[in-house]
Amino acid sequence: MTFKSTLLAATAAVVVAGTAFGISPAAAADFGCRTAKLIVPWGAGGGTDVIFRQFVEAVNEAGAEPELQVVNIGGQGGNKGAKEAAKAKPDGCTLFAIHQSALTSYFTGRIDFTWDKFEPVAMLTRTPSIFGANADVPYQNITEMVAYAKENPGKINAGGTLGSTSQFVYLLLEDAAGIKFNHVSYDGTRQRMTALLAGNIDTGEINLAAAKKYIQTGELKALGITTEERNSEIPDVATLKEQGYDLVYGVDRGVMLPEGTSQEIIDHYAGLFKQAAENPKVVEAMNAKGTYVNYMNPAESETYWSETQAKWSKIAKDVGIYKAKD
Repeated sequence: MTFKSTLLAATAAVVVAGTAFGISPAAAADFGCRTAKLIVPWGAGGGTDVIFRQFVEAVNEAGAEPELQVVNIGGQGGNKGAKEAAKAKPDGCTLFAIHQSALTSYFTGRIDFTWDKFEPVAMLTRTPSIFGANADVPYQNITEMVAYAKENPGKINAGGTLGSTSQFVYLLLEDAAGIKFNHVSYDGTRQRMTALLAGNIDTGEINLAAAKKYIQTGELKALGITTEERNSEIPDVATLKEQGYDLVYGVDRGVMLPEGTSQEIIDHYAGLFKQAAENPKVVEAMNAKGTYVNYMNPAESETYWSETQAKWSKIAKDVGIYKAKD
C-alpha cells in the first residue's frame, strides 16, 4: 500500500466516525465557488465528452452543491486540459476527467507528470475499444487486416491520438501480430471518425458511444472488439480473442481533483458520483453506448491507477515507446 492510499484509508475512517456523530463530509467541505468546472481534456461531441456530460447531468439533478459544469479544453492529446487541471487551486472548484491517456502520454514523454499529480475521486466507466475502418477497405475483420498488413507493410494508415489510448491499442496489436501501421494523429474521437468516414485513414480506434450509428448503417466497419465476450449491441463483431489475439482492453474513465485537495471535498464528490453511477438512467444510457458503469471509491481508484501504471509501463517498454524520465 502506498503512502497516499494509507492516508486515504486513515482519513476515510475519521470521516466515517465524524458522520456517525452527525458531521457529513459535504457539510465540512468549504467551497469557494457556486459552480465547479469539470475539465474534459477533449473536444465537445466525442466519446469521452458524451459520457462525462451524462454523469454531470445526473450529479446536478441530484442537487449537487456546487453545481458542476463541463468545460472542454482540447489539444495536445488531452495534455493541455491536464496541465490546466494540475495547476488549479485545490479548493473543490476544478475537477479533471481522466482516462489512461494520463499514463500513455507520460510513457511516451509527451508530458512530465501523470495521474499521481491529482487526488483520485472515483472511477466511473469502462469503454471497450473497437478497431474501426473505412467502409471501402478490402478487409472485414482483424484477421484479414493483419494478413493485408503483412502483404502490404506500412500501407495501412491507422488514426489515433499520438501517445494516447487510441494509439496504444494499435501498438498492442502491432506487438501481438508482428505488423506495423502508419500512425496518423488526430486530437480526439470525433476528428478521428471524421477522417475515417472521409477515407483519409484506413482504420482507427472507435467506440459505440460515438460510432454506433455509423456501424449500424455500414458507413464504418467494425473489425473487432476488445472485450472478453461479444457486445449485444453489435453481436456480429467478433472479439480480438476469437480472432486469435489475447487483447482485452478498454478506456477507463474517472474523476480527479488537484493535488492537495482536502479529504472532505474528495469524499463529497465521491458520494455524488457514486449516486450518479447507481442512477438507472445513467446505467441504461451507458449500456446503450457500449460502455459499462464501473464505480470505484477514492481508495480503490488510487489502487487501480497504481496497478495499471505498473502493468502498462512494462508493455510500453516492451513495444519500445517508453520515453518517460523516471
